Amino acid sequence: MIPLTLGEIAEITGGRLHQADGTETVTGSVEFDSRKLTGGGLFVAVPGERVDGHSFAAQAIEAGAVGVLAAREVDAPAVIVPPAADTRSRAFALTGDTDGSGAAVLEGLGKIAHAVAERLIADGLTVVGLTGSSGKTSTKDLIAQLLEPLGPTVAPPGSYNNELGHPWTVLRADEHTRYLVLELSARGPGHIAELCRVAPPRIGAVINVGTAHVGEFGSREGIAVAKGELVEALPADGVAVLNLDDDLVAAMAERTPARVVGVGTHPDATVRADKVELDDQVRASFELVTPSGSAPVRLALHGAHHVGNALTAAAVALELGASVDQVAAGLGGAQRVSAHRMDVRTRADGITVINDAYNANPESMRAALKALATMSRVEPRRRSWAVLGIMADLGGEGVVAHDEIGRLAVRLDVNRLVVVGGADSDVSAMHQGASLEGSWGEESVQVPDVDAAISLLRKEIAPGDVVLVKASNAARLWRVAEALLEAEGGAA
Repeated sequence: MIPLTLGEIAEITGGRLHQADGTETVTGSVEFDSRKLTGGGLFVAVPGERVDGHSFAAQAIEAGAVGVLAAREVDAPAVIVPPAADTRSRAFALTGDTDGSGAAVLEGLGKIAHAVAERLIADGLTVVGLTGSSGKTSTKDLIAQLLEPLGPTVAPPGSYNNELGHPWTVLRADEHTRYLVLELSARGPGHIAELCRVAPPRIGAVINVGTAHVGEFGSREGIAVAKGELVEALPADGVAVLNLDDDLVAAMAERTPARVVGVGTHPDATVRADKVELDDQVRASFELVTPSGSAPVRLALHGAHHVGNALTAAAVALELGASVDQVAAGLGGAQRVSAHRMDVRTRADGITVINDAYNANPESMRAALKALATMSRVEPRRRSWAVLGIMADLGGEGVVAHDEIGRLAVRLDVNRLVVVGGADSDVSAMHQGASLEGSWGEESVQVPDVDAAISLLRKEIAPGDVVLVKASNAARLWRVAEALLEAEGGAA
């Protein structure tokens, strides 16, 4: 972050100083985890479901922080922010607080991030915003890897994409940063627009509109309205990168004042993939076609869905000055960065574990199952295992969506399906759908929890098997993948 005094922070947030004269200067990082503080940092006291950050204020100062951003007085130098202006903010849900103190702190954090972003934008910083129903984090990682050779780049680790992680990421940027890549999420109308106000993007990319969080929005069309808030926030001299292979995304061209760059395999795409092929590890190769020329690309990432992600990243990098050859080389060398996303590792005994358990929705679940089917067919004797858990936030569509995934596993000829979750959960429909589709017996089994899944797999998997592990992050199903790899010292 650029240096700011506590006095400046109080002015920015409309707060008041407490146990401080205002000259104390924040020169380090801004953190909401007191364990990560370094000298000169600012501690953000966020109330959570289990602990309240205000209780760690003194500890934060001992760790080297110069002050605390708080909603009430603490035993430390602090800026006390006023009550939140917007009591409808999802910050209440994010922090789990009921008195609005969490919303107040997050609103103050957003104001600081906005002030810093505006100063840096005036000095030449380019903000790139990205949203979509699935693949946001992987695409964000690709964009950051392509931009880093062009200049110092800041991007969030993992999925820091809400009212806490978004401003936290903005405040990682300083006067040396040239590109700030931000991932934007939404659980309701207005959320993406709110994040765009924190750090106004000049380039905005929408990768898809699926059914993730359809329980909150009611339909894909409702989700499209929310995702399109990103391109509506772009300036007239900005760029909207839109996936033309998704009709709802392509239609967003009518909602933005910015210049539109279409990407995809669609013939009208400005940045296009031709001659797409997949190898036996589901790694894509294709011809990257652009107005500036063409170049062959071979991705090291697993999954056909990365073709669209790569095209979005390519379009952003080309707009910011990269050559076609630079982009092709960068995509070929790009690696998986964020954890639990198509992380493919093979044990010494030949068992391959695909850890894609960070998140799940019907679209990403289908893509992962297709990848599993392809990888297991390389050798006829390889058995395929799908260890699947709940797809969250599907609302009234949950039972039907889980049923469809179970049936798809049968149609893709997956050998064994292990459904993880309680009998009273929507996930039960996945087991039932598979059993009805294929008249399965022991090919599909439902177990109550992660420990039961691990126990079953350790008894029954055999050398050469391919095991996919996938669910929404709340299920913590990645523990299954890690347990399997730890058992035999898994190697990448």
